[in-house]
Amino acid sequence: QVQLVESGGGLVQAGGSLRLSCATSGRTFSNYAMGWFRQAPGKEREFVAAISRSGGRTYYADSVKGRFTVSRDNAKNTVYLQMNSLKPEDTAVYYCAAESGVVPPTKPDRYDYWGQGTQVTVSS
Repeated sequence: QVQLVESGGGLVQAGGSLRLSCATSGRTFSNYAMGWFRQAPGKEREFVAAISRSGGRTYYADSVKGRFTVSRDNAKNTVYLQMNSLKPEDTAVYYCAAESGVVPPTKPDRYDYWGQGTQVTVSS
């Protein structure tokens, strides 16, 4: 089992920044690729970003490319999502997820473990 706990969400004005953290415990963190997803009210959960087990490869949804940066610290068992130039359409609950494959998938049903989510609200 892997436990994931997100933090860092909140209310921010458009154009602002937030950094989300996802602290993990349980099995060896470096054995898991990590993903970030978000879900807005009435919408399906969508892929935001992902990072490989070593951190050497990162992947982004087109909607966040150039604004968001995913990173990880395997010594701290933590993955981060730096969000800059936030827009009202970024408002959602953000989730981190863990998957034991080499290449992190972009579909949520491929992930094995999930956090409880953290709310991000961007005001216009």
